[in-house]
Amino acid sequence: MARWRGDTRPAWEGSDRKSRLPADWWRLRQVVLKRCEGRCELVEDGVRCYAEATDVDHILPGDDHSLLNLQGLCKSHHLSKTGREVRAAQLKRKALGKLPEEPQPGIIKGPPQPKERRGF
Repeated sequence: MARWRGDTRPAWEGSDRKSRLPADWWRLRQVVLKRCEGRCELVEDGVRCYAEATDVDHILPGDDHSLLNLQGLCKSHHLSKTGREVRAAQLKRKALGKLPEEPQPGIIKGPPQPKERRGF
């Protein structure tokens, strides 16, 4: 589903992700946030983010909910990481021929054809 700037719907709308979480997800989430001391665990150029960890992220995509595969991230880093993963999955599906090629809206295919007239 295409999203646009100003769209207030959650990015996960229509996803079955929540139903695939384990029953004790709330407990796992608390353990991860306590382990990272409430601070985002993303490290860029050797520097750890100083923002508050509000989200719990799967390091490797999928349904491995082990504590070794979970990390605390700030909202901004979680959104950007998820966006990269979604784009990579789309490109992979497209390469496998499972994602239809979207026509470019600015491309005009030949000159306009006159409409066929019927009747009088």
